[in-house]
Amino acid sequence: MGEQYLRDELSRIEAAGNLRHLVPAAHDGCEIIIDGRRMLNLSSNDYLGLGADKMLRKEFLAQLNPENLYMSSSSSRLLSGEFPVYGQVETMLSRMFGKEAALVFNSGYHMNLGILPALAIGNTLIIADKLVHASIIDGIRLSGAEYCRFRHNDFSLLENILERSHRRFDRIIIVVESVYSMDGDTADLQLICRLKARYGNVLIYVDEAHAFGVFGENGLGLAEAQGCLQQTDIICGTFGKALASVGGFTVCSNAVRDILVNRMRPFIFSTALPPVNWMWTAFMLGRMSGLKPLREHLASISLQLCNKLKNKGFKMVSESQIIPLVVGDSQAAVKLASALRDRGFYALPVRPPTVPNGTSRIRFSLTANMSGEHIAALSEAIDELA
Repeated sequence: MGEQYLRDELSRIEAAGNLRHLVPAAHDGCEIIIDGRRMLNLSSNDYLGLGADKMLRKEFLAQLNPENLYMSSSSSRLLSGEFPVYGQVETMLSRMFGKEAALVFNSGYHMNLGILPALAIGNTLIIADKLVHASIIDGIRLSGAEYCRFRHNDFSLLENILERSHRRFDRIIIVVESVYSMDGDTADLQLICRLKARYGNVLIYVDEAHAFGVFGENGLGLAEAQGCLQQTDIICGTFGKALASVGGFTVCSNAVRDILVNRMRPFIFSTALPPVNWMWTAFMLGRMSGLKPLREHLASISLQLCNKLKNKGFKMVSESQIIPLVVGDSQAAVKLASALRDRGFYALPVRPPTVPNGTSRIRFSLTANMSGEHIAALSEAIDELA
């Protein structure tokens, strides 16, 4: 039989319109070049356009020399890999968020895979929004804790679960994202914090992956924008999106940090990212407070596209720079994406299992180096095709 079962599975995936391929690409500002075709890149998470900023890269590279340019940590942090720059980044983060401590990770996936298994000690219940990221779901499953998932953003149901459960468990961890990556909608973190205050054994875990750098006066995310940084126990984020770097982080209490250092398997058993990566992250974090004009422009063009799609009759739940156009059928989504590429717009179809069956979509991911003219041209193309 050999690998025939794998080929059969690939054929099944292809027949459903869900087969994926890796596509080599070159990048130039907000444009992407594939097979010689230059298109507006509407599938990037470089939300502030910083990854495309050549002047920033030149300024950073001027600071490097053979003495400080370490291309590998060559170890986990708990062995010999604890370079000073890791602690410098963590100190920057804890001060920015006004938290006791911070810890950085190799990736957002590592972060979400490892935190909940480390924290779910003893009689713990995890309550998670139905649409949290796959990495969080994997972390929940690995935790071995009892868990339940509530309908997306249904906080009445969340309250009912808390009321039924809070006496049976030593602690409850509520897990949500601040901005959801497939619909672009947001969580009501203030309401969740009020629920926490009502029950004494609740911790709040918020993944700000798509909000960090984009929301809040200082770009710290939705918890900052909604005024609940201090009430939120565990705030997580990634550097690989708006901050144009790599890795993940959490800001938290000293006790949470120490438990993660001692119990979090992806942290303990992974070679740390190269110090040069964290030098770049520190360089970018130092510029966060000055990026407000980029955040404001991104919000403006996002509203422009949302309003256009609403006027065309599409249901819009997005409150962010992530704007989905739900088509329904996977084949129809692939066909629309292809037609958009023919008109110079690189917007990929998102299909099951990433989204539920029957909700395949084109996911427009806007970046601050796009202009109002770019959005107007995209809107005109959608008028013709959708």
